[in-house]
Order: sequence, then structure tokens, then C-alpha cells
Amino acid sequence: MPTPEMDSAGPDAASSTATRTVRAVAQAEPPAAPGTASSATPGSASSDAAATATQHWLRLASDFTRSPQGHSATLGFFGALLITFGGFGAGSVRRSDPLLEAMHLSWLRFGHGLVLSSVFVWLGVIAMITAWVRLGRIVIGKQPGATVTLGELRAIVGIWIFPLLFAVPMFSRDAYSYLAQGAMLRDHINPYALGPSALGQNAATVLDNVSPVWLYTTAPYGPVFLLIGRAITTITGDNVVAGTIALRLVMLPGLVLMVWAIPHLTKHLGGKPTIALWLAVLNPLVLIHLIGGVHNEMLMVGLMAAGIALVLEHRHVEGIVVVAIGVAVKATAGVALPFLVWIWMIHERERRAALNEGDLPHPFRTFAKISALGVTIFAAVFVLASWATGLPVNSWFGWLTALSGSKKIINWLSLPTIMAHMVTWVTPLTLDAVLSWTRMLCAVVMVGLLVWAWWRFKSSEKVAVFGILVAFVAIVVLSPAALPWYYSWPLALAAGFALSTRTLQVLVGLCTWLMLIFQPDGSPVSSIVHGTLAIFFAVVAALSLCKVDPLKLRAAQSHTDRHPPTDQFSGTAAPGPA
Repeated sequence: MPTPEMDSAGPDAASSTATRTVRAVAQAEPPAAPGTASSATPGSASSDAAATATQHWLRLASDFTRSPQGHSATLGFFGALLITFGGFGAGSVRRSDPLLEAMHLSWLRFGHGLVLSSVFVWLGVIAMITAWVRLGRIVIGKQPGATVTLGELRAIVGIWIFPLLFAVPMFSRDAYSYLAQGAMLRDHINPYALGPSALGQNAATVLDNVSPVWLYTTAPYGPVFLLIGRAITTITGDNVVAGTIALRLVMLPGLVLMVWAIPHLTKHLGGKPTIALWLAVLNPLVLIHLIGGVHNEMLMVGLMAAGIALVLEHRHVEGIVVVAIGVAVKATAGVALPFLVWIWMIHERERRAALNEGDLPHPFRTFAKISALGVTIFAAVFVLASWATGLPVNSWFGWLTALSGSKKIINWLSLPTIMAHMVTWVTPLTLDAVLSWTRMLCAVVMVGLLVWAWWRFKSSEKVAVFGILVAFVAIVVLSPAALPWYYSWPLALAAGFALSTRTLQVLVGLCTWLMLIFQPDGSPVSSIVHGTLAIFFAVVAALSLCKVDPLKLRAAQSHTDRHPPTDQFSGTAAPGPA
């Protein structure tokens, strides 16, 4: 019969008692008699080893689940589940969705069902942001007694993205444009010469879901991404659901490359691997938009970060090849290539110094030689990928001219658009009349900043990578169109540097705000109330990185508990529950 002492003992005491009992039983077993065969067989030994390994992993999983980082992982996972379920009604759903009708869930897209779906999505977003900030407190050492390893952070990445793999496209309809452009290449229609509307009835299901803005816009993506789209649509046909899931699976190598490359960048840039992985990969802005939104930035940023890491590791040719593949996915990755020439020259200078060969005898000749080699490597990758598309040679550079199609996007995230709005507030001019001038002015400033950054930041590896970061920030801020997921470009590099706590707070607030100012269907927020709430949550998230309770809600609750309300007339304490 259990005693009161046993009842009051915790789980640790119970487990220790069980351990002592097992040891006593083991010691009480008589040894095998000499000359008799052992009862253990090879099969039973292997099964025992497997059972022991299983118990070991179960114990590790149990310990992780009960830890503070495990609590954050669980909260983020359920947040991703809410986003996935709410997305069936509030996300960038198909205009005609027989799958939802077959599952009797089409009511989620209309009326009260749409409101409920939106609530689920936003609750999931807030849950993931909360889990991310809580995890950040552990990573930067603001939660006493709690630590998290790089391996645990990698595991949390997988835990958080798993539900998002099955969601509809979230916060953007770009996935449908990707499928349409792949279907065009599959059907021998030049996507660099015609828009998705040229598909006609060949892929009516895919075409029906492309955003009207891009129906007549040529493809602004490189040949590698068109080849990926062609392969997917060849396998999945016009099945939009299967095509979307396949696109997400194709993006996963980019995520894997980021998980590998960003900690490697910290070795050269001075940052901390756990902080870098938390900031640049586990960031809800990255996971929800790039995985949930199915954006090819996931692949482009992963290739770019991996290529830069390889160049920093003195593997110059491999690094430039990887970055060139990133450019053949999306042209933005090409910003890094001129800066990699500086890093290669720095390594050549260091090699000569290590061998006591003195300085570079002809710096300009060395620069020309390395630049020519880099251009040759890039050209070989580009020509090979373009040849594989089967498109005519005169259209291989069509994606560069299609980059101007982003001017169709007009939102207040872009500095030229903000400037144009400010002019219309104080003058009778219309937005269209002013926008072309502000965009031209910002384009001139952007080109000047890119050239200045390339020439200014070349003295060391760290300085050169910082120059790439400055160039990306200039492009995001000054380009004609800016979207929340564009900030993943500079964020991947900024995470590699040693950042102060105040800087991390600013980045947390900025990423939270960017995550909250677009609707789940991909449209920007226009409500003042919603915008104000986004700013409020951004400030709270930034403060919460260092303070567990920045709004002092727990302090108010504890004050109420210490001083219960008194009866208004008798002055005695109000009775409470027994």
C-alpha cells in the first residue's frame, strides 16, 4: 500500500525507485551455468539494441517537448496548423475549388466562414510570431537556465514548415503564375515573348487562377526556374493542387541550403550560428511567405547564401556556379557576383602573403583575370540552362526586359510610391503623373548606390559581404515595387553578422510588421485599424525579445491577487472560492 511519502514524491523519485527495482531484479538473477549456451541470440541482441535506441530517442523527444524551446516549437507548430486550415477559406484559394466542395468545406470561403477562416489565419500568424520571439529570448540568453542548440533549431524548422507544405498558397497568388509559365514552356509557347493568356484552353484550370495583373506579362524569371516549372507541369498536368505541392517541394532545397549556409557565414562575419539561424530561417516572415506563399525567393536566396559561403571558404569556382544558378532562378541574386570578385582577389592577396610572394604585381590585371573567369563561369551556366529550355537564342535574355513588369505593382511599401503619394497630398497632381518621376529618381539613386557600394566595400571578406547587404537594402527600398518577402534577401546576409540586442529588436519589430500588413489573399492592408494593430504588435514583439511581459499584464494580475476587492458597504474582503 502506498504511503503518504510516496504520494508526495514527484516523478523523479518514482523513476529512481523503478530504476533501483530493476537493478535489484537484475542482480538477483543467477548466472548461467558453465558450459550452457547463452539465452541471448543475435536476433534478440539486435532487437534489444533497437529497443534501446528507440527508448533513447523517445526520452530525448520527451525532454525536448518539456523544455522551453520545446514549448515554442509546439506553439509554432499549432500556429502553422491554424494557418493551413484557415488558408482553405482565407488564403489565395482557387476561384473554383471542387476539392473543397467535395470535402464540404466550401462554406469557409464566404460570409461567416470567411471571417472564421481569417481569424484562424491571424491567430496562427500571431502564434508563430509569439513562438519565434520566445525562442529568440532563449537564443540571445535572455531566459535564465534555458539554452538551445543548433541541432534543435534545425529540428524546429522542420516542425514548423510541415503543416505549411499542405496549405493553399498564402499571402500571394504567384504560385499560379509559376505553373502557368511552366505550362507555356511545356506547350512550346515562349514565356519571354507572351504572357500566360497565350495558354488559352490548353491549361484553362491553371490560367483561371493566375492573377489578372500577370495575365499579359512575360516571365521575369531565369531559365532554370522555367525548366523547373516545365518539369512540374509535365508531371502534374493541369492539377493545380498537385502542382502547388510540387512547387513547395522544389523550394525545400533552397531552405536546406539556407540552413547549411547561414551558420557557415557566421564563421567569416562574426555572428553566432544559433542567432543567425533563428533570425534568417525560423523567422515567420520567411517561412510563411516563402514556404506558405510558394515564392521562388526560397530557392534563389538559398543558392545565393550557399554560393557566398563557398566563396568565403576559398571554393571560388563552385561558389560562382551556385550563385549563377541562383541568378538563373531570379535575377536578383546577380547583385552578389561583382562583390565576389573582390573576395577572390582578397584570397589571392592572402595566398601570396602566406607564400612570401609579396603584393599583387599587377592588381588591375589580376582583377581582369578573375572577372573574366567569373563571367565565363556564369555565362557557361546561363547558356547551358537557356539551351535546355529549347527557346530561340534571340529570346534568351527576354527575362531581363520582363523585369520592368514589376511596375504594375503599386503599394505603399515602396519608397517611390510613398514619395508620389506625399506629392499628391500637397499638390493637385495625380498619382500616375507623379509616380513615373519618383520611380525614375529612385532608379538613378539606386544605380548610384550600387556602384558606390561595390567600389566602397572591398577591403576584406566581411566588408565585401556587407557591401552585398547594402546593395540588397538599396534595391528593396528604392525599387518600383516592394513586397514583404523581398526583405528575406538582405536578412539572410544580415543574420551572419554580430548584431546587438537593440538591432535584433528592431529587426523583430520590422519583420512582425511586414508579416501583418498583407492580407492572407495577397492584398495589402488598407484599413487604418489593421495598420495600427500591426504597429502595436510589432512594438510588443520587439520589446518581448528582452522582456517576458512588456505590457506588465502579469504584474497587474498579481496585484489583483494580492489585494482582492473589498465589499463596497462593509469594507470586508469579498468572499472567494474555497
